[in-house]
Amino acid sequence: MSAPEDLAGFGDADAAVPAATAPFRVQPVEYARAMAELHAIREAVFVREQHVPAALERDALDPACAHVVARTLDGEAIGTGRLVPPGDGGPARVGRMAVLAPWRRHGVGAAMLSALLRLARERGWYEVALHAQAGAVDFYLQHGFVPRGPRFMEAGIEHQSMHRILAGASQVAGAADAVAACAAVVRGARRALCVRAHALDPGLFDAAAVLEALRRFATGGTGGQVRILLQDAAAPQRAQAPLLALAQRLPSAFAFREVADAVDREYPSAFIANDAGGYYFRGLASRLEGEADQAAPGRARQLRGEFDRAWERSRPVTEYRALGI
Repeated sequence: MSAPEDLAGFGDADAAVPAATAPFRVQPVEYARAMAELHAIREAVFVREQHVPAALERDALDPACAHVVARTLDGEAIGTGRLVPPGDGGPARVGRMAVLAPWRRHGVGAAMLSALLRLARERGWYEVALHAQAGAVDFYLQHGFVPRGPRFMEAGIEHQSMHRILAGASQVAGAADAVAACAAVVRGARRALCVRAHALDPGLFDAAAVLEALRRFATGGTGGQVRILLQDAAAPQRAQAPLLALAQRLPSAFAFREVADAVDREYPSAFIANDAGGYYFRGLASRLEGEADQAAPGRARQLRGEFDRAWERSRPVTEYRALGI
């Protein structure tokens, strides 16, 4: 069993809570002074709870890392994480993220990750990677990380390599990354999503993760609206696209139009953008490769403005009314 390079899960999804819901603070600490607290938390989560061998939990990198500790207002240490400096031309790495069980789902993980990313920016480390435990992938998606490559086993636990560019968008390089990026944009939306596509791309908008994210958004009780602008409205209907079936069940949440203007018909790209600064853009609509960022309000606003102008020039897809949409 190889040593865990970047254990980055905390036993339960702290993800769904975007901000602190209980009193605590997160502070940078020096390893030499805080090592007892750091290892007590990590051993409780990784060794006793997740059964990672104790010999693998510690490594020689700790003294060189930047560490943060979350504490209650009474000073009790309840969570920790570290930032490994870049090496051998690679990115900085977030790792050893651990939150004690009673404090999960209170925003502790989110606050610690934000603190570590702030430390990375301060040091000029603009690319950050991590190995996320499978159960924590959604958490990191919500914080702008994009999966890279297949999942793998590390310290007996399934992991996913993930990256984030702090000074710009992350590259989306394949089908799995595209699905993850698209689903992350949907999950990050507050009340509005806009989708511009030539058709409802097979391999993307029929992917289970994307459909489930759209279903949750549409049924989340926020009045969320999904507007979808197509180049070819007939293609999804011919293909019996699963998204049309979802929209049929939730007609108040979905609206479809087809471009009518000649200039719009020549538009070569495709994208999805939300109202919280997230987007996934493909320069060529026929390919899934592109770029994504979950924290780029300026770029997302630009795409939504471009979408709105084309939407106003387009026609409602009246033929979908037979489907109840």
